[in-house]
Amino acid sequence: MTNLLRRPAVFASFEKIVAAESTRHGGVSPAPFASLNLGKSTDDDPKNVAENRRRFCAALGFRPEQLAWSKQVHEDKIRVVTEPGGAEGFDALVTNVPGILLAVSMADCTPILIYDLKNNALGSVHAGWPGTAAEIVRKTLACMNAEFGTKGADCYAYVGTCIDECSFEVGEEVAVKFDSAFKRFDAAKRKFFVDLKKANAAQLLAFGVPENQIEISPYSTVLNNADYFSHRKEKGTTGRMMAVIGMV
Repeated sequence: MTNLLRRPAVFASFEKIVAAESTRHGGVSPAPFASLNLGKSTDDDPKNVAENRRRFCAALGFRPEQLAWSKQVHEDKIRVVTEPGGAEGFDALVTNVPGILLAVSMADCTPILIYDLKNNALGSVHAGWPGTAAEIVRKTLACMNAEFGTKGADCYAYVGTCIDECSFEVGEEVAVKFDSAFKRFDAAKRKFFVDLKKANAAQLLAFGVPENQIEISPYSTVLNNADYFSHRKEKGTTGRMMAVIGMV
């Protein structure tokens, strides 16, 4: 692990797989985007973001030009990627093409990275509460099955750093979209709390991904805000992290 990224252990035994999520360290952006802001949609200087992306990709042996990404919209559309570059309107990306780094951006939402060992296929998912409620992880796996023949037993997955359950306070209008297994009601606060990690991991398990092939980040964007950006804790003015996966 370097200061500017963490590599999921679940992919460590696969030499051709490159996977990581960024931290907020090791970049050039000033506050409130300090310091490794990778988000183009922020008010940070684009030159800072470009340099931060260069540093992050270089640490993984890639160039920014190899990134595939989308302007995310908190929906459930999935893009089948055949070449690097940007798009708009997708919250999940899948590919079986080496040399492409699938990237999702986040600052509280849950990133999920998937590797299908048998078919050499990859998926990266951005799951905020709307995407989680819309079962975007399940739909991404179904897309990978249709495109590449992916089966759950062959998959390894990482549920990344996001807002933690004890920090994700929501109203009834959001809570109603989640099964009781993924929420609790706090009588004192008269609010619900939703567990996005658990809800997304459940979609992996339901597809047949073995539990011992799923890693869940122990970190929280809110509780570990010194290391990660949090849109909620920092009241909307903050940077963005990336979670990426690719094949060399």
